[in-house]
Amino acid sequence: MDSTLNRIAREQATAMAARDVLDHDVLGSFSTRVAPSGSGRAAENIAFGYDSFAKTLDQWIDSSGHRKNLLMPGASRVGVASVKSSRTGRTYWAMVIAGEYERPKPAGTKQAGTKAAAVAKTQVQSAQSCRLKILSLCL
Repeated sequence: MDSTLNRIAREQATAMAARDVLDHDVLGSFSTRVAPSGSGRAAENIAFGYDSFAKTLDQWIDSSGHRKNLLMPGASRVGVASVKSSRTGRTYWAMVIAGEYERPKPAGTKQAGTKAAAVAKTQVQSAQSCRLKILSLCL
């Protein structure tokens, strides 16, 4: 868990709840909002309507795009927040997942796309007692 990413997620969830809108850009572009984290790679998952983190996580796991974010290679930090809309009672969720800056690959080396897929598969398989293991967190 990362305090800066928790703050970024909290600000996003708060803004969505205040406006009752599910929108990545409610506070501006994601790249601008995540810049203070100093991350080289980052992704954001948002949702609304689920009353628990477990239900929200299930929805993200079942969505290929959200799942890709959850299993982002090189991710080392995460922030999560939820805020309930005072108008509708909907709960808005935001999760920010980030990794450090990547070192440049030496010229002539191949991308390790299949290695990343194998790592993601191993992470899910190794989380036997977890629904999903992200950054050593059992979810």
